[in-house]
Amino acid sequence: MGGEEESLLTFDELVCAVGGNRIAGGADNALCFTSVATDSRNVKDGSLFVPLIGQNQDGHKFIPQALAAGARAFFVTKSVYENSLREFDALAEKKSDKFFILVKDNLRALQDAARAYVDKFPSLLKIGITGSSGKTTTKEILSSVLAQKFRVVSTVGNLNSESGLPLSVFEIRKEHEAGVFEMGMNREDEIAEIASVLRPNFAIVTNVGTAHIGILKTREKIAAEKKKIFSHITESGIALVPEDDDFADFLAADVRGKVVRFGKKSAENFGVKFLEDLGVGGTRFEIDGKEAHLKIPGSHNFQNALSCIALAKELGLSAEEIIRGIENVKLPAGRSQVQKVRVKGGAEILLMQDCYNANPESMRKALEFCASIKIPGRKFFVLGDMKELGEHSESEHAQIGEAAARSGADFVFFVGSEMRAAFCAVEKMRGNSLRDFSAKYFSGEGNWIEEICRAILDEIREGDFLLLKASHSMEFEKIAEGLLEVQGAPLGVEGD
Repeated sequence: MGGEEESLLTFDELVCAVGGNRIAGGADNALCFTSVATDSRNVKDGSLFVPLIGQNQDGHKFIPQALAAGARAFFVTKSVYENSLREFDALAEKKSDKFFILVKDNLRALQDAARAYVDKFPSLLKIGITGSSGKTTTKEILSSVLAQKFRVVSTVGNLNSESGLPLSVFEIRKEHEAGVFEMGMNREDEIAEIASVLRPNFAIVTNVGTAHIGILKTREKIAAEKKKIFSHITESGIALVPEDDDFADFLAADVRGKVVRFGKKSAENFGVKFLEDLGVGGTRFEIDGKEAHLKIPGSHNFQNALSCIALAKELGLSAEEIIRGIENVKLPAGRSQVQKVRVKGGAEILLMQDCYNANPESMRKALEFCASIKIPGRKFFVLGDMKELGEHSESEHAQIGEAAARSGADFVFFVGSEMRAAFCAVEKMRGNSLRDFSAKYFSGEGNWIEEICRAILDEIREGDFLLLKASHSMEFEKIAEGLLEVQGAPLGVEGD
């Protein structure tokens, strides 16, 4: 095993990168790992297993499972090792062909190893994307566009965090010419930390909103955090900034490379001419006089596409290549796919699922889009809790309730403890010239999925429209599963 395999990092490269010491293992040149995992369930034959220590879990206890799955190398946190010397020494002696490397901090070691790995690809176009919403949509559009000219590697799934981004970059291989990686955050300095791993020379900030405001407290601090993605851009690099954002000037200030502003006002600078909003069918526009069709609905997603077009033009792609990439983009499941479906009882409706993520910006954009579309039937909105809003949660949910009340929906169902504030806000607005509509509240406890499905199926009819929007932890995909009888072909997709 491993005769023809090439290790992602050699023993010397790995140990020097992480400042580690070997507890056990064979000859230095015998180290060969071909993948990296932090979850023992994702370990494959030849993995480096990095057992992370979280608030409620210590990954070191899963080392036996990782060994059984074929892991060849392991990081071991020094403090854990010192508290369990006998167990680790016995394990190392028993598995003398496995490499156990002692490090001060496993998360930092993972990041340091990933940085050393990225440095092995100096010619790679390294592109980072962050923002309060729109990261995944932008990543998918840009990856599809750049793939028309380059061999592209990009973030898989939602691996965009302090531990996820390092795992993502370990997917880079020699054949890749461009890497497109999302960067998310759940705490202060996280963007700076993971940007130091990739060190992108091209970066996009999609927007500055209130996602994670419960952690950073103000939009000013969120903007400052997002701006850190530009910290490694050199004179030859490019920083892309949303021109209509409140913090556009702040984001653009003191960037060492070229600053490119994107948006509908500056679209003509990149040969883009808006033609028509097709509702659930997306957007028609032109690039250099050639017609293009973005199938992802919503004006905010056209905005995301404009950032990709701007960067693609800067990187030398032709209009034909950009259009081909845009028209072939596909978003991951759960990113607000708009589909014609048949629900139990036989009615054919339009279903828009956005069950992957929710924050105040993406929720408002979804409501604005759904309010704007024209359908033959009625509109049903099922809205679930938005997480990580902290002390702002009640006011932000109340504002969503007010937005839902003005959206023109015929039925609005609020789900979860946080969404109670939204429902209460709607009830307070009753009688203030509000269009008559039905609003119901579900706690999200007990048999709530069955109750919601029953409430929807009791009312929904042929030609109606249904929006499911919530944070992923609300498991709204189970509502769709409970409603659907036969699923038809997608009409389009839209991402958060």
